[in-house]
Amino acid sequence: MEERTVKSKLIHRGKILTLRVDEVILPNGKRATREIVEHPGAVAAVPLLVDGKVILVRQFRKPVEEVIYEIPAGRLEPKEDPRRCMERELEEEIGYRARKLKKLLSYYPSPGFSAEIIHIFLATDLDKREQKLEKDEFLEPVTLEFEEALRMIEDGRIKDSKTIIGLLLTENLSSG
Repeated sequence: MEERTVKSKLIHRGKILTLRVDEVILPNGKRATREIVEHPGAVAAVPLLVDGKVILVRQFRKPVEEVIYEIPAGRLEPKEDPRRCMERELEEEIGYRARKLKKLLSYYPSPGFSAEIIHIFLATDLDKREQKLEKDEFLEPVTLEFEEALRMIEDGRIKDSKTIIGLLLTENLSSG
């Protein structure tokens, strides 16, 4: 089932990702090319307040040309611990520190062309701090009833995979 790489060509190395094209030998002995996006990985968390409300962020995403709702998230620095990254991102994006971070899962959002992995946490026992957005970040924290966030998945207002997965896993935990 495995493919063996025989040649790899760097196409682009950027701030967020690297694109390469690999020539591989398939299990049947034939050759093929694979376009691969290298990404350091990311973290995301479902921040739940004591009253059961959830905090999402609303922001414009250039690749889809839309303002979308997401759970707080961020890109890992090389070799960074996902838990530490998540602690930093919660404070930066929504101005909270979580006393409890429970890892829910790690998943590959697009393994057909990307090596990105996303680690999703449940963030509880939240302490209000100051929001510390980076200079190129423009987002708005939005506090919602958890049930409203679930309705937003159903009616298509939430389209982001990490947000859908995180919210549904959190719902499953609370009902299980």
